[in-house]
Amino acid sequence: MPANGFTTCLWFDGQAEEAAHYYVSVFKNSSIGRIARYTEAGPGPAGSVVTVEFVANGQHFVAVNGGPQFKFNEAISFQILCEDQAEIDHYWSKLTEGGGEGGPCGWLKDRYGVSWQVVPGRLLDMMTDSDAEKAGRAAKAMLSMGKLDLPALEKAYAGE
Repeated sequence: MPANGFTTCLWFDGQAEEAAHYYVSVFKNSSIGRIARYTEAGPGPAGSVVTVEFVANGQHFVAVNGGPQFKFNEAISFQILCEDQAEIDHYWSKLTEGGGEGGPCGWLKDRYGVSWQVVPGRLLDMMTDSDAEKAGRAAKAMLSMGKLDLPALEKAYAGE
């Protein structure tokens, strides 16, 4: 784990290792790190996973099997800035497979309930354009979408 910066800890109820392998399979520049297991001292069954360190898309994470007390919600999400529609389609497909679900405006929840925003990087430029009409058209188009459609956003932004 890095000496500087932050490591995000994700709390799971028995699926930490499974989830870490899943995220590593979705993103490039990813790997599994150290896996800590309970010993005879407990409190979990000896040999079962306590934590899994992993890197997904260059970001450091720890998945912990903390139990059923806490669940993921939309108050925290991970934003994936995509270069093009092919990337948007890839991440949307991978992160909704196996029980994930799409939401509005490029948001989705994966099979573990983690929230993601699959967003074209270009949209941020459109939404912050000093031309309020262009920015407004882009925002209106985005608000009407589930998975974001970059060509449609570009057309709305251009006034076509």
